[in-house]
Amino acid sequence: MNTISMKLQADELIRLALQEDISSEDVTTNSVMKEAVEGEVQLICKQDGIVAGLDVFKRVFELLDENTKTEFLCKDGDAVKKGQLMGTVTGDIRVLLSGERVALNYLQRMSGIATYTHTVSALLKGTKLLDTRKTTPNMRIFEKYAVRAGGGFNHRYNLSDGVLLKDNHIGAAGSVAKAVQMAKEYAPFVRKIEVEVENLDMVKEAVEAGADIIMLDNMSVEEMKEAIRIIDGRAQTECSGNVTKENIDHLTSLGVDYISSGALTHSAPVLDISLKNLHAL
Repeated sequence: MNTISMKLQADELIRLALQEDISSEDVTTNSVMKEAVEGEVQLICKQDGIVAGLDVFKRVFELLDENTKTEFLCKDGDAVKKGQLMGTVTGDIRVLLSGERVALNYLQRMSGIATYTHTVSALLKGTKLLDTRKTTPNMRIFEKYAVRAGGGFNHRYNLSDGVLLKDNHIGAAGSVAKAVQMAKEYAPFVRKIEVEVENLDMVKEAVEAGADIIMLDNMSVEEMKEAIRIIDGRAQTECSGNVTKENIDHLTSLGVDYISSGALTHSAPVLDISLKNLHAL
């Protein structure tokens, strides 16, 4: 997805998030701030990690008031430390108060994913770490960006982005061979065809059918070793299923081309970041 498309999609999603949080008005802020007063608030990291989502954080306030100014002292992908001043936001205090939670929700979530991805990626030995489609609804564009900021790579963005024949597709088609054949006939020739397999018989069938990528799903280490021997370089290999930083060391020695993990997006804890020391200028 190009930068223009990302910005257009991001704006729409951020607006929806703001509308969810401010259905008619911010009653609390309006009760204590009767008129516009310029103020400043500090963005402070409360936990070591990798930052991601600064532009999204900034855009929240700009959509509420285009005159809001944000100055960052770090950039996406940077390592940040507990207690570090990450930047400041200046503008109408009412905007700073009303946009605070939505802006932080994005930044904390995205930075948490980048941090977890960085941690797992550091354990790999030349194998590319991929995310999956196990993302929060309406958060995919942000979460997949955060994976990249953390040093990981994106698998297909959505169902229109590539052919991945999973167990239910194979069941619907009747067999691995039939599913691959139908995909080859339907999909443009420039599209690679990936097949998810769960046992060695499926591995053999996928290789013989001409699959471009074979995903070894929830297989034991011994099964994966035998699967890689069977494939013998005739297709790229991907390991998936219950991949976490605790067991990844057992997988890196296999020699697979890719390791994919849904945990990067569905199980990463948020990074603790706060807006503090709000004051009038």
